[in-house]
Amino acid sequence: MKTIARWLLGLAMMFAGTSHLLWAREPFQAQVPDWTSVSGLDKDSVVVASGAVEIMLGAALVVLPKERRRVGGILALFFTAIFPGNVEQYLKKRTMPGLDTDRKRLVRLFFQPLLVAWALWSTSPER
Repeated sequence: MKTIARWLLGLAMMFAGTSHLLWAREPFQAQVPDWTSVSGLDKDSVVVASGAVEIMLGAALVVLPKERRRVGGILALFFTAIFPGNVEQYLKKRTMPGLDTDRKRLVRLFFQPLLVAWALWSTSPER
């Protein structure tokens, strides 16, 4: 069961990362916090970088089963690191496809801890 969950998460991450790089590149900029400009990166660069990281982490979940615990921990940290962008998107009412109402953006915030839990559970040792 955990293997299936890990593979589904890996495939979902690769899909999400690919969307960041291709068809949803501009809409995902709505989730990039304004304060990231302090780093000297524009929002598009942050979206591209996060898309590349998502693809790499997703692929690692699938092709590196012996490193699954480490990859799961890194992915959980990644989900935690991007959470402020989701909060800012909600607070500033930034719309993107699928997140076009305050209610949907609020529900999205509660989904993030589930992703962290999924990453950790699906990569934990079988018992």
